[in-house]
Amino acid sequence: MARRTHVRIPLGRRLPPLGDDFVSVEALGGLALLAATIAALVWANLAGGDSYADLWHTELTLGVRDLSITEDLRHWVNDGLMTVFFFVVGLEIKRELVEGDLRDPKTAALPALAALGGMVLPAALFLAFNPSAPGSDGWGIPVATDIAFAVGVLALLGSRIPKGLKLFLLTLAIVDDVGAILVIAVFYSDGLSGRWLGAAVATLLVFFLFQRLGIRHPVAYIAPAVVLWVCTLESGVHATIAGVVLGLLAPNQEWRAQPVIDRLERLVHPWTSFVIVPLFALANAGVLLGGDVVAAAHTSRITLGVVAGLVLGKTLGISAAVGAAVRLRLGRLPPGVRPRQVVGAAMLAGIGFTVSLFIAELSFGGGDRLADAKVGILAASLISGIAGALVLLWAGRRSLRP
Repeated sequence: MARRTHVRIPLGRRLPPLGDDFVSVEALGGLALLAATIAALVWANLAGGDSYADLWHTELTLGVRDLSITEDLRHWVNDGLMTVFFFVVGLEIKRELVEGDLRDPKTAALPALAALGGMVLPAALFLAFNPSAPGSDGWGIPVATDIAFAVGVLALLGSRIPKGLKLFLLTLAIVDDVGAILVIAVFYSDGLSGRWLGAAVATLLVFFLFQRLGIRHPVAYIAPAVVLWVCTLESGVHATIAGVVLGLLAPNQEWRAQPVIDRLERLVHPWTSFVIVPLFALANAGVLLGGDVVAAAHTSRITLGVVAGLVLGKTLGISAAVGAAVRLRLGRLPPGVRPRQVVGAAMLAGIGFTVSLFIAELSFGGGDRLADAKVGILAASLISGIAGALVLLWAGRRSLRP
């Protein structure tokens, strides 16, 4: 993992900074995400009437006449603002490929194999509970890991966690994001339009042309970025993929004595962590938790599949992949990291909140199946977070014994 400027955020001894801008912002963003999730649940369950659903189903039109797009507020958040979130994901992937752990195949091998195990087994467990459609459409829900929540838990545990484990989990989560992005692009895009895809490719050529001409000012890329987003949205490929592509296309050059990737990340990342992702949680986590809903979810194959995939699938898949990789000498544990700590980190990877909710929306769109999936995501994320923290606390104490 590349070293970056250390940011000190004075929130007391319980939440020390973790050593670089990206991780520190993610840790604090996890708190904002938690607050937004609680607010959504309280709003949906305690507010009178259907105020929560009514607000997020309010339609908003942007543009004029034939050049306008009409979506409800939830879709503007999910398809529009979340594109900026995936742009930051693309930037971090680009950074890791250029100067971080993903640059060195030997260093990247262990977290990459762990991420693969932590995607395949959760999907398989979900399909074991939901072997046929329409429930099987949600197999991608438990493959994702929420970086903000997972890193936030590590931050709360402070010095009990070796630095190598933090870097391992962060790299694993980034590789996991790559896998989730591929899942969204390949399996959750439909009705592809060749005309709009061609327009998207033509827009990408404009980006390459700008870079060849040496244009580095970010403002010059705003208009082509909007055009790319519209083309991707209309093409049938999910619009957020445009954000990932834009992040990966960020030039690996300097502008005003600072790397372009650093400059963009410093500008955009706080907005995604403290505004966009919490707003996404506010728009999507408001699940009714009345007796009937919880009773239905308790027996729902979708809920059980999500919980089994995130809680058991992530833990067993990551732990088994790491064990096999170490034994076969395909990778080695970071210095100071013990196998039981890997198990704790694997449990934290079961916090699949943000991207899992996102894929749930793509899988089911609405209705009882979506509600069952959301209950499963909330329950599994809570179980994984608590269990992972307890295991890491226990492992930390054991490692301190003479």
